[in-house]
Amino acid sequence: PKALSGGQRQRVALGRAIVRDPNVFLMDEPLSNLEAKLRVQMRTEISKLHQRLETTFIYVTHDQTEAMTMGTRIVVMKDGLIQQVDTPQNIYDNPANMFVAGFIGSPQINFLNGRVVVKNGDAHLEYDSVLIPLSKEKGRILLERGYERKEVVIGVRPENISYEEELITKWGTPTFNAKAEVTEVMGAESYIYLSKNTDEITIRVNGSSTIRPNDMVPLAFNSEKIHVFDKETEETLL
Repeated sequence: PKALSGGQRQRVALGRAIVRDPNVFLMDEPLSNLEAKLRVQMRTEISKLHQRLETTFIYVTHDQTEAMTMGTRIVVMKDGLIQQVDTPQNIYDNPANMFVAGFIGSPQINFLNGRVVVKNGDAHLEYDSVLIPLSKEKGRILLERGYERKEVVIGVRPENISYEEELITKWGTPTFNAKAEVTEVMGAESYIYLSKNTDEITIRVNGSSTIRPNDMVPLAFNSEKIHVFDKETEETLL
């Protein structure tokens, strides 16, 4: 009925599907036209419904938040081709390529141009003249595949870059300076957007932040969580 709200119409549509007792539910972006608050509520309702009915749901969405929060397995597709099939956490931690890495995660992963160099027999990633040490195993993988002195794309998620002294000390990686552009305080966490030459860098910190626009901020990477991609094929190397 026209008198129903968007959320009520979605509930009615779900009810009509449930009474048929199907073996599989197919949902094609069912929440795309709802306002943000209602979308979150319906997301929870659909997840509860999935658990209660114990029936397979195939859910199509362009919203990575919906995919991460609702899916038990995610199929990431691009131009009609499957890029990766895995659990949400494994896709987040181990993306198959740059497309998958960029699609999953909010704020989006940082992509930075770097280079593989060898110093004192050990492989490092060079970014902005700073050498980021890699573990023996990761270094061996890159060198055995012939990436010494080659340019690569470094992928670092916002939570794995920090200006906090405690984390910088814990990670033990060198720092570089970046210019703060915008700080978004979200309550429990803050997003800080910075620039370094032509690169845009986003970091996530817990709580509020005292960083202000135009501040020069020393940043460091968590080298254990760095992703490395081939610059031409965009496939994951590490």
